[in-house]
Amino acid sequence: MKYVFIFFLSILLLQTQTTLSAQSRDKQASEILDEVTRKTLDYKSIKLDFTYAMENPDANISESTNGAAMISGDKYRLNIAGQTIISDGETIWTIINDAKEIQVNDASNDSGVFSPTKMLTEYNNHYKSKLIPKITSFEGKNVHALELIPLEKKSYDKVNLYIDKTSMDLYIIEIFDQNGSKYTYKINRFDTHQPIDEKSFVLNKDEFPEYYLIDMR
Repeated sequence: MKYVFIFFLSILLLQTQTTLSAQSRDKQASEILDEVTRKTLDYKSIKLDFTYAMENPDANISESTNGAAMISGDKYRLNIAGQTIISDGETIWTIINDAKEIQVNDASNDSGVFSPTKMLTEYNNHYKSKLIPKITSFEGKNVHALELIPLEKKSYDKVNLYIDKTSMDLYIIEIFDQNGSKYTYKINRFDTHQPIDEKSFVLNKDEFPEYYLIDMR
């Protein structure tokens, strides 16, 4: 699930004002990201449906699944591949249905557990981005294509973002792993300013009476 975190990093980028140095992204990429940021700063919430695909030709792997998410600031609820990940910005609950297990982590610790604020800070400081001018359309949609390359060694080589030119919303994210795998997230529905019950971002243990709780804090 590690690349789900990068996916959320990209989505949450749109909800947080970002200021990157001139060395970390070119002028065109900067202008596009700034416009997208300005447009989405007013989003009080985001609800989205997406398709996740993983391909590795050398290993003869090709798989896909659908997911859904709700985001409000540092709070989120994600459903994908039999797992539900919930965070209220302070605590993260990972519900693994097959194992009937709930893992509890602290969102603010330094153990590498996903935190939107922490990840956005990392994004600001450790990635170089540039426009890919030769790509102007993707799957029939007019897009801005941006390439993000980590300045420090990661388990992935780069991340490509495709932004819908009409709506200036994020459309597709591609993550290229060092082992030759490509992870793609295509956003099929992107709704904003939708009412979200705050209870959605907190675990209701009564919904999982037979699940074993593992506190990893």
